[in-house]
Amino acid sequence: MSDREPPRRRVPGPAKPARSAGAQRRPGPGARPARRPTRPRPMPTGRIRLGSPRPRLRMVGLALTLVLAVFVVRLLQVQGVDASTYAAKAEKNRYVGYTLAAERGGITDRNGVALAASVDAYDITADPTLFSREQLKIDDGPEQAAALLAPILGQEPEKIVRKLRPANKNLRYTLLASRQTPQVWKQIKDLKSALATKAESDKSTANVLAGVLSVASSKRVYPNGDLAAGILGWVNADGKGGGGIEQQLNKQLSGKDGEIRYAQSGGRQVPTVGSTETPAVPGSDVELTIDRDIQWAAQSAITKQVEESRADRGYVIVQDTRTGEILAMANSPGFDPNDLSAASSANMGNAAVQDAFEPGSTAKIMSMAAVLEEGVATPGTHVIVPNRLHRGDRLFKDDIDHDTWFLTLNGVLAKSSNIGTILATGQLGKTQREANKVLYSYLRKFGLGSYTGLGFPGETPGILATPDKWSTSQQYTIPFGQGLSLNAMQAASIYSTIANGGVRVEPTLVRGTEGPDGKFTEAPKPKKTRVISAKTAKSLAQMLESVVDDREGTGTKARIPGYRVAGKTGTANRVDPATGKYRGYTSSFAGFAPADKPRVTVYCAIQNATQGNYFGGQICGPIYKKVMEFALKTLQVPPTGAKAAKLPVAFN
Repeated sequence: MSDREPPRRRVPGPAKPARSAGAQRRPGPGARPARRPTRPRPMPTGRIRLGSPRPRLRMVGLALTLVLAVFVVRLLQVQGVDASTYAAKAEKNRYVGYTLAAERGGITDRNGVALAASVDAYDITADPTLFSREQLKIDDGPEQAAALLAPILGQEPEKIVRKLRPANKNLRYTLLASRQTPQVWKQIKDLKSALATKAESDKSTANVLAGVLSVASSKRVYPNGDLAAGILGWVNADGKGGGGIEQQLNKQLSGKDGEIRYAQSGGRQVPTVGSTETPAVPGSDVELTIDRDIQWAAQSAITKQVEESRADRGYVIVQDTRTGEILAMANSPGFDPNDLSAASSANMGNAAVQDAFEPGSTAKIMSMAAVLEEGVATPGTHVIVPNRLHRGDRLFKDDIDHDTWFLTLNGVLAKSSNIGTILATGQLGKTQREANKVLYSYLRKFGLGSYTGLGFPGETPGILATPDKWSTSQQYTIPFGQGLSLNAMQAASIYSTIANGGVRVEPTLVRGTEGPDGKFTEAPKPKKTRVISAKTAKSLAQMLESVVDDREGTGTKARIPGYRVAGKTGTANRVDPATGKYRGYTSSFAGFAPADKPRVTVYCAIQNATQGNYFGGQICGPIYKKVMEFALKTLQVPPTGAKAAKLPVAFN
């Protein structure tokens, strides 16, 4: 077989029609040019030649390169440029953060008896995004959840639905109920677990409580109910002090909240993913100066008398004369801080420091202190007291009509003579204006017109105008306790100052605080101010004994067998807070014991007694006796055994 190619055959084409002889192609408009004679194409052989693959490979490689470049650029953007942004978004959607409430410090009396404490509780919370249709695959997730939670939380279902379906669709946290008992959370947790188990076996069931969570918290309780409620105050819904010591020392009691963040899925914590936690720092415990037992005795006594007298209110204060520490501060009516829903807003304060009232005759002791300290009279100075005394624009009288009394200065105080007090204080200056200035200076020294130093929320400094603003009648009524006002704590402090040898010690309610580390920090020492001399204070104490011990005195119902008692009665016209006009009386009694070696001061006042007797010696004297006896026994204060001075009350 020859290697040479076989000769190519020419394939004849279709026959062309013969052109007639002599016919010639004439060019004309639109005539096609004559074709060139075509060269014969070679015949195909059995081998087919393919095009070069390189261009196609280049195209594919370029396309792959572009695709990979896009991925690389995106990867660099995600992991490099926008890494923090995407990480934050991922963490926001995956991690949940909650505040860890610090345990509130407790409040105890001076002996460590609990007056306010915190117990375990739970804040019931929810993540609203877990109740959406995208999560639960149902439209009424919030409604179903609310129907289950409402009976347990004691709320209306509609209120819960509004929280689970907020206007802000991105809201991740809402508080359903605060400070619930462990039993309430256990009910919810058991129901939530049962729904989760059912949802795993039945895919058509939605766990509508998956987004309900809890945060450990605490609840404030007051073991003694309404005892010392005016002092303690209460804690509001936000966990902050709303009154009393709870408000005054809220920062120390509150501590510092912590925080926890953990990964969650479907409302459950993912245990395999780490969590971060900043522990809460508990608040400090506060130790008060009050004695629970003495507080109970004072509160029981004043509550009973207010009810019997159908009075508006009353207060009793018990104070240590040497240290200024308050052993009891009782108000009636009061309230139970465990159940604020049943409390009257008018009774939720501490009226003993918040009420300003005219003290009446218990204020005469300050007038006598000024007279003795200025040396214008002595306890034995003779004072002739007529039945009526015309001064300024008024005709003054005593609480009873009488013939002319021939009294000593001691007798003026013992019989609580308004006229005798006006006559005595008139000797403080050459003119009445000068006498007013001297008396005013002593009233200020005793603490009138100033805050007591307790720093108690809502405390009033009382009302004491400067002498240049005293009206014509005020310059004669102020010496016997009308025309000025004070609070019960100020009134008690006046008598404690006399009992303490003339030195005023600022009253205190807090002995100290104990921090989370167990370290006890004492409260700052109270400020001390000398008001009168020790000699004057001793004379005043003897004069106050005559009020109680002498048969002519107005405070005989305050006698305590075995003890020497110093005290003073008071019955003042009362300004009605509602009308600003005088209506009713303020009945009071103040004093200390033992008179010759004072240890305890007791002050009692009752506002607007409307049934029975309203004289201070009659309705407050017995309260003073009952509370003072209890306090002396509780503190184990023995009688001194010394005999009273028995200063003369009258002269012939």
